[in-house]
Amino acid sequence: MAGGKERWEHDKLVARAILYDRGARRKLIGRMLWADLAVMAAGLWLIDDWLAKHVVGFVLWWCGCGLLTLLVMLFAVYDALAVVREEREKFRK
Repeated sequence: MAGGKERWEHDKLVARAILYDRGARRKLIGRMLWADLAVMAAGLWLIDDWLAKHVVGFVLWWCGCGLLTLLVMLFAVYDALAVVREEREKFRK
């Protein structure tokens, strides 16, 4: 159980570093965007025959792509709001 608690504390530190560091946030957004584009490209060109034959797989694949895209968009909105907050705090000082 101690390993789980240490892992949780480590994960919290990593999340805090990503959320508060503009450079780390933007790197993560870029990586997520590339992953999203890779998944979409795979669906369009690599496994398109399989997706055409399996309706459930098709729906799940493209719902997953949509959710990943939504996650990137939400993270970008968070980044924009965080930048506004950072600049407002900088202006007040």
